[in-house]
Amino acid sequence: MLKARDIRKKYGEVEVLKGIDLEIFQGEVVSIVGASGAGKSTLLQILGSLEKPDSGEVLFDDREITRMGKKELARFRNLHIGFVFQFHHLLPEFTALENVCIPAFIAGKSKEESEATASVLLERLGLGHRLRHKPSELSGGEQQRVAVARALVNSPKVIFADEPTGNLDSKNARELHQLFFELRSEMGHTFVIVTHNEDLAELSDRRLEMADGKLLV
Repeated sequence: MLKARDIRKKYGEVEVLKGIDLEIFQGEVVSIVGASGAGKSTLLQILGSLEKPDSGEVLFDDREITRMGKKELARFRNLHIGFVFQFHHLLPEFTALENVCIPAFIAGKSKEESEATASVLLERLGLGHRLRHKPSELSGGEQQRVAVARALVNSPKVIFADEPTGNLDSKNARELHQLFFELRSEMGHTFVIVTHNEDLAELSDRRLEMADGKLLV
């Protein structure tokens, strides 16, 4: 489903990615591990179209997204890709339901359709009783689950997660790990996860390790 070919990226004189080749298959849960500075987050951002490589290409269902224009890419990202980050990035003035609806509104869906989908997702994630609560009224684990629901609201093919349990205690981290695998089983989502959490990495279908801008084999 997702292919990266000879991905290279520099920031100034620092070569962060040194020729990455990678394939991700539909329905996989893939973890990417490695020391800080290995290039994991940069690779994730390029795979998820948030950054462009200096050279190489990324193909998503055989469409080369690295050559898309800014507007086409934004539309593609909104419809096909979901993101979960270490910091949930919820908008504080909006409720949980409203935060989850935002990508659906951007995609042009009606308020009724967006809220119905968001409500179902939040209910599935154990937050049916928190729809009208704002982020400040939610625990850290609840906020991260709202972020997961937001990533899922447009039924993307792949979810990219960058240290999704980095700010969670061990109990909430385990619950979020389990949730990813349940969602994969129920909805067929693909997950690509950058993590320092070895428990999550070992549970994944594949554990890829990076060092010094390269994937170890």
